[in-house]
Amino acid sequence: MILLYFVVKVGWVWLEIDKTRQSERKSVCVCERESERQRERAVAMEERHQRRLATLARHLHSGGEEEEGTCSVALSSSVCAAQSNSHASGVMGRKLSSYERVHGVVSREIPTWVPVPQPAGQEFRDIFYEKSASDGIAKITINRPDRRNAFRPLTVGELKRAFDLARDDMQVGVIIFTGKGTEAFCSGGDQAVRGKHGYVGDDNIGRLNILDVQMQIRRLPKPVIAMVAGYAVGGGHVLHMVCDLTIAADNAVFGQTGPKVGSFDAGYGCSMMARLVGQKKAREMWFLAKFYSAEEADKMGLVNKVVPLEKLEEETVVWCREILRNSPMAIRLCKSALNAAEDGHAGLQELAGNATLLFYNTEEGQEGKTAFLEGRTPDFSKFPRLP
Repeated sequence: MILLYFVVKVGWVWLEIDKTRQSERKSVCVCERESERQRERAVAMEERHQRRLATLARHLHSGGEEEEGTCSVALSSSVCAAQSNSHASGVMGRKLSSYERVHGVVSREIPTWVPVPQPAGQEFRDIFYEKSASDGIAKITINRPDRRNAFRPLTVGELKRAFDLARDDMQVGVIIFTGKGTEAFCSGGDQAVRGKHGYVGDDNIGRLNILDVQMQIRRLPKPVIAMVAGYAVGGGHVLHMVCDLTIAADNAVFGQTGPKVGSFDAGYGCSMMARLVGQKKAREMWFLAKFYSAEEADKMGLVNKVVPLEKLEEETVVWCREILRNSPMAIRLCKSALNAAEDGHAGLQELAGNATLLFYNTEEGQEGKTAFLEGRTPDFSKFPRLP
């Protein structure tokens, strides 16, 4: 009996030992499988990293072939960025953003500006209208530096025509608005031609048609960037505010002069300023008619970026090229949506018009038109009624 008990006990012990060994073997297998999965994940991450570097190399090296000494996709990201930056003017010495590493860096080279010919007898006198020879960028420049680029009725009429040309040109995706020289973007209305009923032109009629240009810039479906050097004051200050973006040189000066010369802008000049800088600061700017530096304007939210004067056009062109890489319809709808909340029914009309334009391009919209032209009942049952 004792012997039987001893045999059973020994057998039970061996069973437990065997179970323990099996458990250990399973643990080893699990660890090995986990290690293998970790190695696979590391390999996959490295492959993704190399693909990103390859994408960067394709963007930064024109022609797609590497020359001796250029970046290889097998290099580490830091070395690749440092070497590739030598091929992208202006980014040497700074770390590329994740967006730039994937999509590449736009050129900082200032384009060749080509004047857009006008019909005989309709040549521009107070402005320049030019287009980039290599990009979808238009540039409209007030050309009255002797008057600090103050506008008169002729200037305003030419601005309206130039903005219309840029709007209708399907090759243009973004517009730079600026003033000739480095002393002034625009100093507002030319007080020398101001009459009792506005600014008087060659027809001897007083007008405040600069308000039409303000609305025109707002309703343009393409971004307008104010490139500001020197004074942006009075009506010129309002013009930069109605633009979608403002890049300012470090010599830029901002402010409202109206109350000092018996004038004011109770439209965008007040309402938009209050939205940009707040009620208290807007009242300060109007009531005191003080001037503010580019740095102060930047802190107030009046401008998007301040750069050295010699880098102003370069930086503005970079912003333009960044915009041009994005969806034109998305940009168009974003602009109208941002305007809609501030422009009342006019803003809603603009947004609705863009929605209609999009709908016209859908199969559902085309079905309605085609059925009408074919004299049949449209079949809208094939289109989903989305939640």
